[in-house]
Amino acid sequence: MASIETFDRPVYVYEKPVRLWHWINALAIVVLAVTGYLIAWPPVVTAGEASDHYLTGYVRFVHFSAGYVLAVGLIGRAYWALVGNRYARELFAPRIHDVHWWQALLHEVRWYLFLVEEPGKHAGHNPLAGLAMFLFYVLGSLFMITTGFALYGEGLGAGSWAANAFGWVLPALGGSQQVHSLHHLGMWYLVIFTLIHVYVAVREQHLSRQSVITTMIDGWRVWKDDRP
Repeated sequence: MASIETFDRPVYVYEKPVRLWHWINALAIVVLAVTGYLIAWPPVVTAGEASDHYLTGYVRFVHFSAGYVLAVGLIGRAYWALVGNRYARELFAPRIHDVHWWQALLHEVRWYLFLVEEPGKHAGHNPLAGLAMFLFYVLGSLFMITTGFALYGEGLGAGSWAANAFGWVLPALGGSQQVHSLHHLGMWYLVIFTLIHVYVAVREQHLSRQSVITTMIDGWRVWKDDRP
């Protein structure tokens, strides 16, 4: 069933820190995916000594830097979930205890499958989008950050902060090579989710009953009709 709440005026949903985090985080994921791909399949440089080029070294530096941005950004986003408005908490706390939330989620599933004529109205994330963001982005990013820093610590060496904090991950997941493989698969996991996320955002911007992409630009949710 659709939401029965009536929205008759714009709602300020995404505060400036949330919007800034969103776009910086999106850039970090793109950089991580591109550099991660180049680390897995490094380009061949045939002219001169490898030490004269240091191409893979620069790629790894950019990859590690973007990894720090992703990790620090997620920590900052979690902090803002505590001090920001109620919409800032939705990323980390889907309302799975609420029966009406589940009813709205099933309605959104039917909407995405073109089985109903229109979606409900939701000031923040609709239930399906919120659940997907938590399961695929939040948990996926935590996995990538954990395995990434475990591999980073292996490179820094025993006694480094990363090895001390994340060194347990390597034996827990079956060793260094296994973690490399899982981290690489995780990259494709996030890439596929990002592509779906972009498709759904564009689709909803045009077909839903509220603004979507523009809301992440100016923060305001604007309604396209005055019906409940």
